[in-house]
Amino acid sequence: MEEHGTTPPGDGTTPVAGTASGLRRTLLRRALPTAAAAGLGITGIAGVAHGAVGSTPRAAADFPTWGTRWVVHASADTGSPAVGMINASAPGKDRITADYQVNTGRRVCEGNACSTYMAHLTGPVSGFLTVVAVDIPQDRLPGIPVQGGPPPGPGAARREMLARAATWLTADNGSQVPYSQSQVWKDGYRQDCSGYVSMALRLPTPGTNTVGLATDRGLTRPISLGALQGGDLLVDASGDNNNRHVVIFEKWNDAAHSSYTAFEQRGDHGTGHRSLTYGLPGGDPEFRPYRPVVFGD
Repeated sequence: MEEHGTTPPGDGTTPVAGTASGLRRTLLRRALPTAAAAGLGITGIAGVAHGAVGSTPRAAADFPTWGTRWVVHASADTGSPAVGMINASAPGKDRITADYQVNTGRRVCEGNACSTYMAHLTGPVSGFLTVVAVDIPQDRLPGIPVQGGPPPGPGAARREMLARAATWLTADNGSQVPYSQSQVWKDGYRQDCSGYVSMALRLPTPGTNTVGLATDRGLTRPISLGALQGGDLLVDASGDNNNRHVVIFEKWNDAAHSSYTAFEQRGDHGTGHRSLTYGLPGGDPEFRPYRPVVFGD
């Protein structure tokens, strides 16, 4: 059950702009000076949204923000007139509510944080705000419908994660991705267990480590064993890089919850999909269950 150490391998890879959502994006927001930023400075970078007017509002969801002086625009175009501002007096002061979002097809960036989405706000100001201003580990709002499409069904984020996890079972010309604590796969993610989970969660490349997956409350929160659902994690964050491990829970194998099926990336094998008992009574007691916050429940 090997896992990489706390320092990612120095492979010289430079992240591609627009893929740095997730942990790096969250850390960047916490570390950046709170100067007047993207709402003003990025005007004109994003293009006019396709079909930006006329969406049917839906129930709004609440999100935190970061930085200062983000401009709220009249339409899903950062070149459109300003109708207000959030965090005008302090960094991250305002929370926003949004009922839908628009993929403009044009990237807006602030530092390493990028997004093509503009969110339609219902508060504290009505208008459109770049999703770069929202303090979440994704480049679009989780659980919020994209304009023109149906609202996401229950569990959509979980199904997407599990589908991404399954891609590594056959990604190596029909075979599983081999295990490595130092190498990265073609998609830029490290080929160990936490790199694999980072890939499934769309975290920044090359991936966070197992300790981060268990302790960073911007990524996961502890849950009970009985609450496990598809896409949740079981993590052993104890010890060193040769015995820490994380697996992706898929489903219980029986009503008694005596075992479960999971995806994992393990040494001497690579990507696997098998029955496990980690964390269950009679199994390895070091494993604890966690829920990725991206699922929103």
